[in-house]
Formats: sequence, C-alpha cells, structure tokens
Amino acid sequence: MREIDLGLPNSTILYYPAFYSEEKSIQLYRILHKKIDWRHDQIKIFGKLYWQPRLTAFYASNKKSYSYSSLKMEPLPFFDELKRVKKDIEKFTQTNFTSCLANLYRDGNDSNGWHADDEKELGKNPTIASLSLGQARFFKFRNRKDHQLKKKILLEPGSLLLMKGETQHYWQHEIPKTKKVVDERINLTFRIL
Repeated sequence: MREIDLGLPNSTILYYPAFYSEEKSIQLYRILHKKIDWRHDQIKIFGKLYWQPRLTAFYASNKKSYSYSSLKMEPLPFFDELKRVKKDIEKFTQTNFTSCLANLYRDGNDSNGWHADDEKELGKNPTIASLSLGQARFFKFRNRKDHQLKKKILLEPGSLLLMKGETQHYWQHEIPKTKKVVDERINLTFRIL
C-alpha cells in the first residue's frame, strides 16, 4: 500500500490514499451513514455555547467517556460494520483502538477549527487513525508556535491518515469551511482511551 510521509518536523504523519478500494468505500459510506447514531451537540468556546458545525457520534469498546470543549460524550457500543472497520485499521496499524469519534460533514459550511487532539484521556503521545469516506476535503496542519509553517492535504474517500508520536504537541489541524458545493463526508477517528 502506498504510504506518503508528510515530513513535518516533530511529527509522524502518514497518509495512505487507498486504504479501501473505491467500491468498498462507497459501500461503507452508505452503511455507516445510515447506522451511525448521529447527534448535533453544542460546545463551549471562550465561555459561549455554539452548535458544532458537524454531526458526531462516539463509540467505544469500554465505558470511558470522551470530553472536549466542555462536551462530554458517553460511548455507544460498536456495531458489526464499525467493528470490522476497526479491526481492519488495527491489523494494518498494529494498534488496538478502544474508541471511535465519528464526524459527519454535511456540506461546505461544516468544519472543524484549529485544534490538537491533546485531551488528557488520550495520553502523552496519542496514536489517531482517521478514515475518510464520501466527499474529499482538505485537511490542514499548522505548527503550534509558528503559524506560517503549514501544510494541507486532500483527504480522499477510502484514505487513512495516521498521526502518532509527538505530532499533537507540535501541530494543530483543521477541516476548513469551503465555498465550493460539496457532498457529505464521514470521518472516523479511532483513538485509545
């Protein structure tokens, strides 16, 4: 499988453009879009509540909740198709993930602002595997200290992005809004809690 190393300093960020075939990606997208229990939550930013600009769902093989931006998500149990995706990614990455935060970007107005996945419950150097299905969207990185140091990559359907090591200490990432007319995108981010 083709591997692209983004080559950013103080990071391990690997991109696999065809983790799943086009046919498998389309099939998975349709199943997961229907079966994931999507919800629309409010998050707190600088003391104010805002609706998240996307839908989310949280699944885990344990009872540990996941918190960010004053939002606490209680886990749902993995269903069969999501469990199979988890196993495929675990086998490939040689990592046993306990949870999956699913995101549904409904159109170009849905986004995820600059952040690092550095919540305490993820541990010191978290490994995060991010699977993209549906619409391709740009994913941007910027250095936490020098915002001029940036990189962007187009996350294609069926692709897997792996972030590990010190990445979250030195780099932030985002899915920016776009004025282009775009279809829905599902993103599954597997983590260890």
